Amino acid sequence: MSWIEIVVEVARAQAENFSDALMELGALSVSVEDADEGTDAEQPLFGEPGMEPKEAAWERSRVIALTPTDFNHAELVELAAAHCKMPVPEHSLRSVADQDWVRLTQSQFEPMLIGKGIWVVPSWHSAPDPTAIVLELDPGLAFGTGSHPTTRLCMEWLEENPPLDKTVLDYGCGSGILAIVAKKLGAGQVEGIDIDPQAVVSAEFNAVRNHCEIDFSLPNKVTTSTYDVVVANILSNPLKLMAPMLSAKVAAGGALVLSGVLARQADEVTAAYAPFIALSVWQERDGWVALHGRRPS
Repeated sequence: MSWIEIVVEVARAQAENFSDALMELGALSVSVEDADEGTDAEQPLFGEPGMEPKEAAWERSRVIALTPTDFNHAELVELAAAHCKMPVPEHSLRSVADQDWVRLTQSQFEPMLIGKGIWVVPSWHSAPDPTAIVLELDPGLAFGTGSHPTTRLCMEWLEENPPLDKTVLDYGCGSGILAIVAKKLGAGQVEGIDIDPQAVVSAEFNAVRNHCEIDFSLPNKVTTSTYDVVVANILSNPLKLMAPMLSAKVAAGGALVLSGVLARQADEVTAAYAPFIALSVWQERDGWVALHGRRPS
């Protein structure tokens, strides 16, 4: 069976209601994209905890509705516009061939080489180099498969500074990937903390899959006072707020590694940590930086 996508461009104020109307009228799914994607007018849309965008829409939003081929597509657009009390927008149609969606999705996730010798490998692939450090990790609900520059930066820092027999804390662990990398690089006790219970479940599953003994928990379950290495890949605002707490988790002489920081935010984050630990930019990639420093002995 094949499908038809209806493509409509609407203004930001209309995107959410128009999408909802399409769904109520029988569309199988609806997505919204930036109509200016790939141009100088493209608008990145993301937010930090407590500062999330109120709506997933852009000044010029492209609404895409998936429908069966036998729908009256023009009528669907007209009815949705009437429901929203807006003029009927122009629309275009494009065919979507039937295919094996599971295989298609899996094909989009190939083994990734991180740094010099860390492979992140989905479960449906074999490791290109089984003698390297191999993480079996499938895309899931919790952020972190190694594809984002901030995750890569933290993994590469750990590879260049192997935490042999050291205690490690991965704060904001997500999928647990940084904690697992630390353990596979020879760390001793490793713990992961996240405010999202689903992330804790995901991280525990990934640790077992990778034969790593790691303790994952919510913040109120932390027992160890300080660690030789503390890694936090979050976002700049929460990192600044947590400066006293995260710094206090670093043992004397220990290392602190922060990412999830845009290059233009580096100075304000380092300033927040200056009373506790002197941080500097370790590396920059695609507009993101990793900061690192050591607590005085």
